[in-house]
Amino acid sequence: MRRRFAALPAALLLLPLLAPASVAAGDGGPRPAATVTTSVETPPLYDDEDGGNASGDDPAIWVHPDDSDRSLVVATAKEGGLRVYSVAATELQSVAATAAPREDGVPGRYNNVDIAFGLDVDGTATDVAVVSDRYNDQIRFFAIDPAGADADAPLTEVTAPELDFLFSPDRETVAEDQTAYGLAVYQPRGGETYAVVTQEGSTTIATARLTTGPDGVGYTDVEHLAMPGEFPLPDGTTWVPCEEPGVQPQLEGVAVDRRTGTLYAAQEDVGLWRVPLPLGSGEPRLIDRVKDFGVHDAYDPETEECAPVDPQAPSYGGRNLTADAEGVDIWYGPGRKGYVIVSSQGDDTYGVYDLGGRNRSLGTFSVAGDGVDDVNGSDGLAVSNAPVGEYRSGLLVTHDEPETGPDADPDRDGTGFSYVHWADVTKALRLR
Repeated sequence: MRRRFAALPAALLLLPLLAPASVAAGDGGPRPAATVTTSVETPPLYDDEDGGNASGDDPAIWVHPDDSDRSLVVATAKEGGLRVYSVAATELQSVAATAAPREDGVPGRYNNVDIAFGLDVDGTATDVAVVSDRYNDQIRFFAIDPAGADADAPLTEVTAPELDFLFSPDRETVAEDQTAYGLAVYQPRGGETYAVVTQEGSTTIATARLTTGPDGVGYTDVEHLAMPGEFPLPDGTTWVPCEEPGVQPQLEGVAVDRRTGTLYAAQEDVGLWRVPLPLGSGEPRLIDRVKDFGVHDAYDPETEECAPVDPQAPSYGGRNLTADAEGVDIWYGPGRKGYVIVSSQGDDTYGVYDLGGRNRSLGTFSVAGDGVDDVNGSDGLAVSNAPVGEYRSGLLVTHDEPETGPDADPDRDGTGFSYVHWADVTKALRLR
């Protein structure tokens, strides 16, 4: 398998800091977050032995081409595998995180998921759920039954055997856990399909071209790009986001603008990046920064937490994102109109940005529960502009942790996913 690796030149590391804060955060002062409501959530998942060590993380939406009521939400549950939900948020299928189909394969840990449309699987155009597997440092693939919610088992694994590791030279290195993490699918015109994958505990992003054959779906032509991990500040110092020893400021949430081939990537303790594809073909730009960007912290090994060296030190951050910046997805409107949505895990809100131009901030919102619990600590999210069942103007699905709704066990570590009418977000933020 061909591999290429590139790193950003030192001069490029200065470019994100040259943009004035007003551009990154939007014109005018900070605005309070709008509020939308949800009354629909999936059954809670529990990260304990009785719950199968299931911890919800990232969703993807598959819209049935003929009957949107048969659409699916596919969500990762880490060591608990995958869950498949209906448009009513009922569980349709639980897919175990089985050992990867390789000689040294181990049971998986599924982190992020996206959908690839129309891959040639056994001579049939097939939609496929594409999943990052942290414990095997690779991508796994699951064919979606065209019957959708009417199928007995909507997902079937079709991963080709003996796929190479994405970031690790050998199995011993995989065990160090700096492996496949965030994931998005990119299908440019011309027939090729790619996956964009981030590396846990590192600033590296990879792309891989998906392949199909008699043994299943695989990938080749893996290329890497090292994103910045330290940042020069206007006061003459260099800021390195505080992490535990041996860990770099990682990226997780990623989404690709299918119209322009632009990658939007959330670096959890840094902010939201815009990265041209293919990797290395243009200059990445940091379009928004987390609120404590530039605040020098120190790591305390006893508490395993970071704390400011000087609590009174100024921040060079934006107004919208409170670390961690997590899930990312794109809502497409007519023409070139659209929005980038980012989950701000640190304050339980979501930032919305214009998809065009300089990605102007359009505001933030939170999700309150109506008969269910409020959405907190959101990690992954997914949004569709197509009608999905009763969600006629589109559907937003977001991770929720901790799950504290009426059906949750207060003594267990619960997670889940909540469904939101996209029209409610449009109205709350007065989007056009």
